[in-house]
Amino acid sequence: MQNPSQSRIHVTSSNQAATDLFRGAAAAARETLNQAELGALLSSLGMAFTPHAVPAQGRPTIELRISLNNTREFGMVISAGMGGLDADLDEGNFRKDRASVYAATDLTDAEDFLGLFKRTLAYQRLAGIAERDGLPLPDPQLRTCFEQLLALAKSFAPGNPESPFVLRSLELNPAASIAERLIVQAAVCEFGPPAPGRLPRPIHKIDKLIHPASIGIIGVSSSNMNFGRIILRNLMGSGYSKERLCIIRPGETEIDGVRCVESLKALDHKLDLLIVAVAASAVYELVDEIIETDSVESVMLIPGSLGETKASREPAAALAGRINAAHAKPGGGPVFLGANCLGVVSHPGSYDSWFIPLERLPKPQKKPERNSVMLSQSGAFMITRISQNPWLDPRYMLALGNQTDLTHGDMLGYFAARPEIETIGIYIEGFKDLDGLDFARAVRKAVLNGKQVVVYKSGKTAPGMGGVMGHTASIAGGPILFDSVVRQAGAIVAEDFNSFDDLFYIAGALHNKKVGGNRLGAISGAGFEAVGMADFIESDNFAMKMGALDSATVTQLEEILLAKKLNALVEVRNPIDINPGADDEAHLQIVEAFLQDAEIDAVVVGLDPTAPSVRALEQSKLRPGFDITDPKSTVHLMPPLVDRNDKPVIGIVDGGQLYDAMCAGLMDQGVCVFRNCARGTKALVRYIEARLNAESLIKRNR
Repeated sequence: MQNPSQSRIHVTSSNQAATDLFRGAAAAARETLNQAELGALLSSLGMAFTPHAVPAQGRPTIELRISLNNTREFGMVISAGMGGLDADLDEGNFRKDRASVYAATDLTDAEDFLGLFKRTLAYQRLAGIAERDGLPLPDPQLRTCFEQLLALAKSFAPGNPESPFVLRSLELNPAASIAERLIVQAAVCEFGPPAPGRLPRPIHKIDKLIHPASIGIIGVSSSNMNFGRIILRNLMGSGYSKERLCIIRPGETEIDGVRCVESLKALDHKLDLLIVAVAASAVYELVDEIIETDSVESVMLIPGSLGETKASREPAAALAGRINAAHAKPGGGPVFLGANCLGVVSHPGSYDSWFIPLERLPKPQKKPERNSVMLSQSGAFMITRISQNPWLDPRYMLALGNQTDLTHGDMLGYFAARPEIETIGIYIEGFKDLDGLDFARAVRKAVLNGKQVVVYKSGKTAPGMGGVMGHTASIAGGPILFDSVVRQAGAIVAEDFNSFDDLFYIAGALHNKKVGGNRLGAISGAGFEAVGMADFIESDNFAMKMGALDSATVTQLEEILLAKKLNALVEVRNPIDINPGADDEAHLQIVEAFLQDAEIDAVVVGLDPTAPSVRALEQSKLRPGFDITDPKSTVHLMPPLVDRNDKPVIGIVDGGQLYDAMCAGLMDQGVCVFRNCARGTKALVRYIEARLNAESLIKRNR
C-alpha cells in the first residue's frame, strides 16, 4: 500500500463542486453552507441528503456520526462513531476507540480508517444487525464514504497551496448506511480562507546544537554560583574542552579558566552553540543581536517566564515572530531551543548544559551503547525520570521549554532519521499550531525506520490544562484526540508517569528481540504471581493469550521438575507455578524450555527473590556465599540465557530493598526487570501490541 502521506491528491468532481460551493457562499459573505448547498456537496460525494425524512418503521437504523475537523494541532482529522443522541455521550464512559475513532487525514486511507472504525460500538452494531438479518456487511459504502471524505480533506487542508479555501469542519450526524448507500439526515459545513503558517525551521542545525564544535555562554557570574556559572562547571565537568568554550562577558578576561570576549561582535569565529542564561528581560534585545550578527548556528534559551505570564505573552509572541522571520534569510538563521529550557545532555557531544549540579544525578553508563533519546517540554520531568530510572540512560536528553522556535515535530523529525537511535521518549504539554501534524508524521517516519516512540502528554483535565499554560505557555488539546491520532500514527501512548517509565524502559531493553505473535508464557514459584500474570494480558484494544505448550515442551518440563524433585508438587501448564522450592537453575531451565517452544512468543518469569532456594541476596548471613555472587545465581545465569534467545523475556523481582542489588546486577547486563508482575506484564502487552502494529504499518507502506 502506498504511504497515504505521500499519495497524490486527485482533484475529483466532488472537490471542484466544493470549491464552487465555497466560492458562492463566500461571495454572499458566508462561511457556512446552507441546506441546498449541503445537498449538492453530499451528492457530489455519493451520499443522499434527506434532512426532513423520517426513518422507516420496523427496521432498526444505527445512527452514525462521521466528520472532518480542521484542528489547531493536527490539521485535518477524520472521525467516525456513534451518532444521534449517542454522540452526545461523554467518550470517557467508554473504553478506547469504542465511542469514536480519529486519524490525521494525512496519515490514513479509506481501508486503514475502516479498520479503525470496526473497533467502535457503532460498527459492531451494524455488523450484528447484518449478521442477524442475513445482509452483507456495510463495508463497501463505508469505505467509499471515507475515501471521498479523505480526498475532500486533503484538497482543502491547511497548507495546500492549490486551494483558495480551508475546510474547517464537515459533520454528518446522524447518518445511516441503508440499501448500499449512506443517508445523511443532518449536516454542517464550515470553511474559510487559509491562514499563514510558520516558516520551516532549518532543523539540520540541530546537529550543531547536540554536537557543537564550539560553545559560548552568556550570563556567567564571575563572583557568584548563578545558573550560568553552574552550567559552565557542568560543561567542563562532563568533559567538554575549555579550549572550545568561551564566555560572553565584557570587562573580564577569563572565568574558571575559560576565556571571555566582550560581545558577540567580538567573536573570531561563528559559534555552533550559544547558551543564554541571562534574565528574561534581557532576552529580547539579545535575540535581536544574535539574529543581526549571524554569529551562532544554534541557541539555547534558559530563562523562564517568556510567554508564561499574561504580561509576557505579547512580547514573547513578537519575539517568536522575529525568530521565525529570520528563517527566511540565506542560511536559515539560527535555531533556538527554549525558552524556559533546562538544557541539553549530549553524550556524543561530550557536554551537559543542565543547570542541575552533576552531583545530584546518577551518571554512570548503564547500557553498553546508548541508543535512545528523551525529549521533554519539562526539564524536571527528565530529571526525575533519570534519577529514579538510571537504566533509561538516553544518548541525548533535550528540554524544549515553550518552543519559541524548535518544536516537538522538529525534534522528533530530526531523531527519526538518525540510525543510531532506536527508542525515543517524549513528554508533551502542548503543540504549536499544526505541529501536532508534523509530530504525527515524524512518529510514522520513526516507526517505518524501525524505531519505537513512547509519548506522554499532560493536561488531561481542565485544571491540568491550566497548569500547562502557566508552565510552558502551551495550549493543551483534547486528550482523546491526541491519544487517538498519535496512536494511529504508530506511537506508544503512556497513560501516566509510571507507564511512561515502564514503556520507555521496555522498548529500549527489547528493541532487538523478535516479536512473532501474542502468545505468552508465564512462570513463577508464587501462585498469586503466576495467576496475576495471566490476569494482566489485556489492554483496551489488544490482548495476549496464554500459549498452549507443545507436547515435547511438556515432556521436557516434567524431566526438569523430576530432576529438581518438584514433580509431585507442580502441574505442568501455562501459567505454571513451579513452587517456592525451585532454585535459580530450575527457574531458568523452565524459562529456556518455554522460549524454545514454537507456541510461545514471549516469557514473563517471576524470579522469586524471597524463596529460600534462590540466590537473591547481596550477602547471605545464614548461608555465606549463597548469594548473587555465586556463579549459580540468577544474576550470573540469566544474562547469557537472554542473549542467546531472540524472544522477549521479562524478569519479575517482587521484593523490597534487600533485592535492589539483584535487580541492578541483572539490569546492568541488559536483562529487562520489573519489580512486580502487574507492571511488567502490562508493559509487555503494550509493547507487543506496538511492535505488531509497527510491523503491520511497515508492510502496508512497502
